[in-house]
Amino acid sequence: MTNIIKRKRINQIITFLKSLKIGSKRFSEIIKTQNISVIQEFNQALIHSSDNKIINYEKLEFFGDAVLRLAASNFIEKKFPQMSVGERSELRAQIVSDEWLIKLGKKISIEKLIIKGPKALGDENSKNTIIGEATEALIGAIYKCFNSIQEVNLWLDDIWEEDSEMFLKAPYKFKSKTVLQEWCQSKGLDLPIYKIIEISKINGDPKRFSCDIFIEGLKESSAFGKSHKQAETNAARDLIEKFINIGKI
Repeated sequence: MTNIIKRKRINQIITFLKSLKIGSKRFSEIIKTQNISVIQEFNQALIHSSDNKIINYEKLEFFGDAVLRLAASNFIEKKFPQMSVGERSELRAQIVSDEWLIKLGKKISIEKLIIKGPKALGDENSKNTIIGEATEALIGAIYKCFNSIQEVNLWLDDIWEEDSEMFLKAPYKFKSKTVLQEWCQSKGLDLPIYKIIEISKINGDPKRFSCDIFIEGLKESSAFGKSHKQAETNAARDLIEKFINIGKI
């Protein structure tokens, strides 16, 4: 990897790392001394392959995936020691999901730091995917600085605590299709049928796809989404909320 990082870029990365507010003396020391080898790791975590085929975040993203799962497992062990293995797996799946990573990436405004090539810059469809991938690479870089998950947990535990509370209060909001399927099975009904219609050709249109849900031949719910998956999820979530309100669930 080249050792040349422009001073402006170093300052941007330092400012970004400060904004994460990781309560660690070791992390603060890295920021204070501006250790160039560490800055290089974080710089690499913020470069998309469309800009540089050799120096980019892909390896750190792969590494960060394992780190994230380990840190989440550590958090769950400390916070919810009474949980069964199945419950732990279910909760972890939510707090390390692609959607969660994208949400975290947007929260820390990571997109401002990501260097992209012309092709990726003009691709709105890949925008969220790149945010999630770079966030995962960032987590990998934090681990590599210390060869420890301590700083990762110091950063993410408070966020996970809040998100876990939301999930445990209303799990159907996060896995609505699964909950609806399980409800149908518990009632001896056929599985729900999802029918998708493309309404718009505009990428990113929140009403691009319409989804109707049929149970036993009856249309029970309709919703929109900017993708097939989102439309199905929204329709399933609306139906579960409807069933809760009328006492079916």
